[in-house]
Amino acid sequence: MSVMNSDYRVETVNRAPRQAASSKKKLWRYVWFHRYLYLMLAPALAYYLIFHYIPMYGAIVAFKDFSITKGILGSDWAGFKHFAYLFSQDKFWQVIKNTVIISLYRLTFGFPAPIIVALLLNEVRSRLFKRTVQTAIYLPHFISWVILGGLLLNLLSTDNGVANNIIRTFGGTPVGFMSDESYFRSTLVFSMIWKEFGWNTIIYMAALAGINPQLYEAALMDGANRWQRLLHVTLPLMRGTIILLLILRLGGIMEAGFEQIFVLYHPGVYSVSDIIDTYVYRIGLTEGRFSLAAAVGLFKSLINFVLLVLANRLARMMGEQGVY
Repeated sequence: MSVMNSDYRVETVNRAPRQAASSKKKLWRYVWFHRYLYLMLAPALAYYLIFHYIPMYGAIVAFKDFSITKGILGSDWAGFKHFAYLFSQDKFWQVIKNTVIISLYRLTFGFPAPIIVALLLNEVRSRLFKRTVQTAIYLPHFISWVILGGLLLNLLSTDNGVANNIIRTFGGTPVGFMSDESYFRSTLVFSMIWKEFGWNTIIYMAALAGINPQLYEAALMDGANRWQRLLHVTLPLMRGTIILLLILRLGGIMEAGFEQIFVLYHPGVYSVSDIIDTYVYRIGLTEGRFSLAAAVGLFKSLINFVLLVLANRLARMMGEQGVY
């Protein structure tokens, strides 16, 4: 009996390398069969490797007293000194507050907008009208914030802005959309929605296009009106796409739109518009405090990572697939 067990163990040990070699051959055979797909994927992989993964070693700057002459590896270690300094600064917590508030505004008002527009366009029967509207709302996405910033100044300026000229015409008092702290955040949020909501509808329109028309026909035969078909057919089948995009948005809650704010803000509205990214830009590139800027950026990335994991866990608890 012991001899048979010994022979079985020897056979099992010898079989493992053969199985590993066979699996490796299958893997390489699969890769070679799909070589053109991997070739098309290579530029994207190279981009993320070069610009996102290799620079990660620079995160250690947050734990060092970085000196340009000594370099990253040659600079002296500082431990958590920069983090302790940040957490003791009222300005840092003000920046965090601004970032969270602006991001929540963008999420609350900006996230539902493309969903609503996609649902409305899905009900339009005229293909010409639908394509015209789609083209019109897509266009702002392709205009940079530098150009849109100039347009917004011309539209919303208190001196000769179009909006304030209309207000004056009706006897009102000019509103400082770009200069008054009480209006600036709203201006940021609604200008972002105007620029991006049309582009974001593409994803939802694609999800709507994948719904089987027979489901609508069956609901119609059962006497469901348009509102009932929307609630019981369209939205449930879009739920996965909506939750997936919501997870990604929650994972980027500390991203409040650097380019837009950098173009539009000024010292007069720093108290309500200075976010983490603009703060990092000022203390890092303008003031040359690279270690402090790296500490802020690392803290922001950690918060985003935690939020992404929690949002994904919550989605799985709700029965959805999630991001991973």
